Amino acid sequence: MIEQHLLLKRVDFIFVQDTDWEKILQKSIHRTKQELINELISSELKGRGGAGFPTGLKWKLTSEAAGDEKYVICNADEGEPGTFKDREILTRVPYKVLTAMAVCGFIVGAKNGIIYLRGEYKFLEKPLKDAINEFSYFCNKINLDFTIKIFMGSGAYICGEETALFESLEGKRGEPRNKPPYPSISGYRKKPTVINNVETLAHTYTIFKYGAKKFYDLGVQYSRGSKLFSISGDTPKPGIYELELGMSLQDFVDEFGDGDTKAVQVGGASGFLVPRKKFHETAIGYQGKLVGISLPTGGSMMIFNSSRSMYNLLDNYLEFFREESCGQCTPCRIGCQQLLAGIKAVKKGERPAPYLDKLLKLSETMQYTAKCGLGQSVANSFASIVENFREEMIY
Repeated sequence: MIEQHLLLKRVDFIFVQDTDWEKILQKSIHRTKQELINELISSELKGRGGAGFPTGLKWKLTSEAAGDEKYVICNADEGEPGTFKDREILTRVPYKVLTAMAVCGFIVGAKNGIIYLRGEYKFLEKPLKDAINEFSYFCNKINLDFTIKIFMGSGAYICGEETALFESLEGKRGEPRNKPPYPSISGYRKKPTVINNVETLAHTYTIFKYGAKKFYDLGVQYSRGSKLFSISGDTPKPGIYELELGMSLQDFVDEFGDGDTKAVQVGGASGFLVPRKKFHETAIGYQGKLVGISLPTGGSMMIFNSSRSMYNLLDNYLEFFREESCGQCTPCRIGCQQLLAGIKAVKKGERPAPYLDKLLKLSETMQYTAKCGLGQSVANSFASIVENFREEMIY
């Protein structure tokens, strides 16, 4: 039977100031690599960028990949609308991320780490460099051959996609690559690469410090541990909160809504809009359809009350996707334009209401044929808004 934890529970691991990072690093590199991998696998930590790939498996595959040149990359290109947690981690507890990168390098056999920092986070570059300098000094002191550098992005949403990020790092246009091969085999410079986002690395620090069980005991089956949520919109409690995974969306709304919550956008513009009638049956996590509806999220939770127009919301999202599409593949390049033009035509009465069904089929086609997650995820918000708030698309 699948566990279903329905009570919202706050926890506090990520932002707890920790002066023990030197001890954690030393302790970790004196364990065997297999012990560390087993610890991660036992914790059942999944990537906190939204995709939910098992972190321990990712590190294991990269450690087993052939080659002496390997890399560890921290994806700090926090470009998803409504997400603002990673910058706080790098501001308040940067040593947790740096330590996790170094331990990862030790496990997989990488000597070089790179933090790909969002272009809009230029203000973080100087304090991060200062932290890296202190961290590097300690690494030299304990004879750990691992260096970390910062690479500044240029504000392209597409570069949050891991292979487009690699292309950007290599000085090329930020466009996704075909998969396979996957990064564990061919990543940055076509070498085996571990790429995790900021929050995922911070959670690995927690696991290396406290052990897998403390993390595993949080959350529910298939959704272990805690998660940072960036909460914004029509809420009296905006901000960043660390919550246990597996909560129901109704519990979330009861805690953070304003008493008139109409819908919640789970996972940013590329996620799903959940209407009020589905709050009770929707859980936040990676359980899929095992508990009714379960939605993963990179952290963005945008709350909308009855004063908000769902048509305006969708129009805004499609404008964003149209601008941020890299244009490499036809389904995304043309599809985003046509979806945007389509809803405008229906709203103006230039197209009949049933035209929305054709647009839904187009979004479904994009989901199956677009080259990367940008084009594939447009259907998430489009379908969830059109299907649940069709009347607002027409009148």
